Amino acid sequence: MPKKWFQNWFSSPYYHILYHQRNDEEAEFFIDNLCTFLKPQPEAKLLDIACGRGRHSVYLNKKGYDVTGIDLSNANIKFAQQFENESLQFLVHDMRNAFYINYFDIAYNLFTSFGYFETEKDHLKALSAFNKSLKKSGILVLDYFNSEKMMRHLTHQEVKRVDGIDFHISKKVENGKIIKSISFEHKNKEFSFKEEVKAFSKKDFESMFSQSGFKILNHFGDYSLNSFDEVKSDRLIFICQKNND
Repeated sequence: MPKKWFQNWFSSPYYHILYHQRNDEEAEFFIDNLCTFLKPQPEAKLLDIACGRGRHSVYLNKKGYDVTGIDLSNANIKFAQQFENESLQFLVHDMRNAFYINYFDIAYNLFTSFGYFETEKDHLKALSAFNKSLKKSGILVLDYFNSEKMMRHLTHQEVKRVDGIDFHISKKVENGKIIKSISFEHKNKEFSFKEEVKAFSKKDFESMFSQSGFKILNHFGDYSLNSFDEVKSDRLIFICQKNND
């Protein structure tokens, strides 16, 4: 069975070359603000869903929390495992499948690490799995791009030069997805990858959270946790609680 685009792209070293500018400072700023807002207990168990190479997990662990990071990419998890200790572990896992039932106090799904699947059923399956991982009244933080603003200001063609590689990037909206095509040449070889992310609106998320057993407590529009504005905000960040009905 051929691999999905996210299995190929996220495991590629070129993904990390292209996005190397995603700085730790911004990630840590966001985590600091979330911790101030959520006030996790010192003994809280935290889950980082689609953790990538683990930068959010590592920082949360440095703040004293017990953290588990999961990701579909073997390459990412292998990289992240160098940071493991008694209160920080990384495991290869598909977010659509249940993991450590009723175990975590807070689950994080950050930096648009959602919306990759073909069907609504798979997205609901993932959210339901997040729900099952949480203790009674546990919290989910889901950080997504603001699709309304993204579609309005789409850069259709650009070339980014990183580490001597010219990445040719094109974007379009098709079938309710924002599709990014990335092509480049390196060491006399041609490469091409895709990113296909659902352009979920606030209403879409409200429906999916309701169906998967969550209630929305708050939503924000940036990493400073300012109010969400559909026209101006770059992010759409939800703080949800597991329903215990």
